[in-house]
Amino acid sequence: MDLSISSPFRGAFPAPTSTFILNPKSRCSHSLNFFKHRNSYSKNPLFSRQKIPIRAQVSDPAVDDGFVIDDVPHLTDFLPDLPGFDGIRVLPTSWFCIPFIHKSYLFVVFLSIYFFFQSYPNPLQNSQAYAIVKQTFVRPEDVVAQKIVVQKDSSRGEHFRRAGPCEKVYFKSEEVRACIVTCGGLCPGINTVIREIVCGLNYMYGVDDILGIQGGYRGFYSKNTLILTPKVVNDIHKRGGTFLLTSRGGHDTQKIVDNIQDRGINQVYIIGGDGTQRGASRIYEEVEKRGLKVAVAGIPKTIDNDIAVIDKSFGFDTAVEEAQRAINAAHVEVESVENGIGIVKLMGRYSGFIAMFATLASRDVDCCLIPESPFYLEGKGGLFEFIEERLKENGHIVIVVAEGAGQEYLAQSMQGIDEKDASGNRLLLDVGLWLTQNIKDHFTKERKMAINMKYIDPTYMIRAIPSNASDNIYCTLLAQSAVHGAMAGYTGFTVGPVNSRHAYIPISHVTETQNTVKLTDRMWARLLASTNQPSFLNCDESTGGKVCKDTIDLINNMKITSI
Repeated sequence: MDLSISSPFRGAFPAPTSTFILNPKSRCSHSLNFFKHRNSYSKNPLFSRQKIPIRAQVSDPAVDDGFVIDDVPHLTDFLPDLPGFDGIRVLPTSWFCIPFIHKSYLFVVFLSIYFFFQSYPNPLQNSQAYAIVKQTFVRPEDVVAQKIVVQKDSSRGEHFRRAGPCEKVYFKSEEVRACIVTCGGLCPGINTVIREIVCGLNYMYGVDDILGIQGGYRGFYSKNTLILTPKVVNDIHKRGGTFLLTSRGGHDTQKIVDNIQDRGINQVYIIGGDGTQRGASRIYEEVEKRGLKVAVAGIPKTIDNDIAVIDKSFGFDTAVEEAQRAINAAHVEVESVENGIGIVKLMGRYSGFIAMFATLASRDVDCCLIPESPFYLEGKGGLFEFIEERLKENGHIVIVVAEGAGQEYLAQSMQGIDEKDASGNRLLLDVGLWLTQNIKDHFTKERKMAINMKYIDPTYMIRAIPSNASDNIYCTLLAQSAVHGAMAGYTGFTVGPVNSRHAYIPISHVTETQNTVKLTDRMWARLLASTNQPSFLNCDESTGGKVCKDTIDLINNMKITSI
């Protein structure tokens, strides 16, 4: 069969010089464009919607270039008779194989029984805001690469569905009842996300029925709801905190989904960190189990920037910017006295991104301590030795420490606390106070030096401020992407930028691991070069001061756990 440009199958397959493989165990859509419809597959335990291998545009069809799409679920996957479904529903029955021969290549497509339904056109096609846009809707085949630095013969790696408005939607505007909930700790930008979800639903899609769930997950079954309109949320982005109140814990999947079902809610927007997103995943699974037409969308929130896959989390830029004020204050204090030692404790339970970026931005920091990098106090190359050297050179020193740094060290010298908060996070010992006391004892009692200690903990001041301009723009993009995805029928997904392009990511993908500072990457090396601090790692002089292989292996295999 001719698969050239004139063929009706143009777009369904790659060019004749390549091979396209659909994994029959996948229910991911691959935009079979000759039907101009989206693929969707009915619920079957033999099928999985993730990680579909595809070979495309390779000179040798026997070579697998490792192109993988990690797609997100769709309502039609578990609602086969969903009104408004536009496309092809492939039933996992009556499988047969049709070979298409073109020159020396074999194209194999697994087909089945198809049913067609009528869907709804996206209201944005009549929007004045999008009238001038060259391409209003994202194409079904648009994907975002997780890995953009590749070599000639390397695998192309994982890709995610590109976020944005779709040509067809699976909800009528007048039928939508959406709700928004915020969970976990505070973070700059939460109110902006709330505002933009409400305004996006209303202005872009004409949705008027939007509820605010108060007090986190437990608010579903123990609190009253707020009616949210653009007027109600008009200026909440100027405030810190969350307009809807928040809490940790309180997740009861059955009660939450019962409430969703009883209230007739069909779109759920969940703003929170990795623990909250795991809860969102369980809500999606229960919704799927009950066969409810409910789209569950997650917006990842963590001030620590420890959400995996995405480039960064909202509120992070604001936190780094606000941390400068604390660092500047510490620097002013210590340079105004003799032998001034300033310690600034910043957020970073398991990831030291705020401390690292604040240090790089400040240029007034002499040493940065983060959870990913072990350090020691005494002996050659230790922190005490470095502090004494800087005091002799400059007369003062500023140290930035992330709250999760040195916890194992603290546990050896202090009584450990084997307790957790309501979110399941292990309670940390206060490294700032511990470090301050140990430095004071060492220099005053052992070294007999007069020092001036200054300790600053700006944690709650940073968490409570409204987001800056950069984060406000970012929050708008996150909120609008979530709205577009839910209206298009996607569910069980979270949104975020991957290599600067917003994408829909399976929730499980962002909760299976945490984003941490990689000591073997260049960014940490840039910090060490900026501060000229010791790395606190064992170096082999015979290899020109390079870190020994055993230490590198230990760092690469190191996992910072939350339990």
